[in-house]
Amino acid sequence: MSRADAPFIAADVGGTHVRIGLVRASGNPAQPIEVLEYRKYVCAQYPGLAEIIEDFVSGLSGVTVSEGAIASAGYPLDDGSLIAVNLPWRISLDAIRARLGFRAFRLVNDFEAVAHAAVYVDASEVLQLTGPDTVPPGPTLIVGPGTGLGAAVWIPSAHGPVVLATEAGHAALTTGTELEMALLRQMLGQRSHVPVEHALSGPGLMNLHAALCALHGTTSGYATPDAITAAALAGADERARESLGVFCGLLGSTVGDMALLYGVQGGIYLAGGILPQIREFVLQSTFVERFLNKGPMREALERIPVKLVEHGQLGVIGAANWYLSGAGARAPLQ
Repeated sequence: MSRADAPFIAADVGGTHVRIGLVRASGNPAQPIEVLEYRKYVCAQYPGLAEIIEDFVSGLSGVTVSEGAIASAGYPLDDGSLIAVNLPWRISLDAIRARLGFRAFRLVNDFEAVAHAAVYVDASEVLQLTGPDTVPPGPTLIVGPGTGLGAAVWIPSAHGPVVLATEAGHAALTTGTELEMALLRQMLGQRSHVPVEHALSGPGLMNLHAALCALHGTTSGYATPDAITAAALAGADERARESLGVFCGLLGSTVGDMALLYGVQGGIYLAGGILPQIREFVLQSTFVERFLNKGPMREALERIPVKLVEHGQLGVIGAANWYLSGAGARAPLQ
């Protein structure tokens, strides 16, 4: 493991961007990680993760780095590589270590890493959507739509927090309105299984909009989820605005389901690349209404604070915090 004062690499590997930082332990329990350098890379512009890390390290002046950790969604294989559905290339930690001469390089699930960071986010960096200001410590859910949809549960214990990584984004999508049922039927026409992230992600917003247009006998003219979001926020396209509204409603219902499934009591943090861009829209949407619409369990959900996290470096900080923790020490050298 890293010495307490030695800088090391921490990276958050997403389907669209790699966020990477030179970090070290701060010695401050309230904010345990200090980010010394930080950059964001576009995945599609590089042939692999090794090239991105090599470029970052080459730009560090007077700093020798020999270890680090990455946070990424996907399934680790016995040969030290990682299958990541949303990435343009396969990750091989063995190849990265060999190429860069790293002593140690470890892997953590992306939202497990976020869970190791979210509880340290300052109050000024969150937007509270519903629930009380404070609650007793308990299982905390971190969930977020980006290129896919990730989720993890942070569980306090007498021996330190335990984080449960999940693949909730691959669970089957459920619906709660006639329109959503029609959209699901439309999407089932192209595939036999419609996972949650097929609707609740950046590409998922594209899928929702395409399905909504198909129901109305038109076609989508947007090439990116950002274009749909911009049109919706500007009020320039009612169909785009309706798509974003469906997105928020489905997200509220899905997050409510997750809270019940995982026994959440300590709060819910919404992260990911999409939500900070539409925070005011989320506030005016049916998100909270759908989150609470769980029959007799409404009262239990009313006691859970739901917060939208604004911090853009959560994955990096979380990977670093995980690496310096007992969890990182116990992780296999993949």
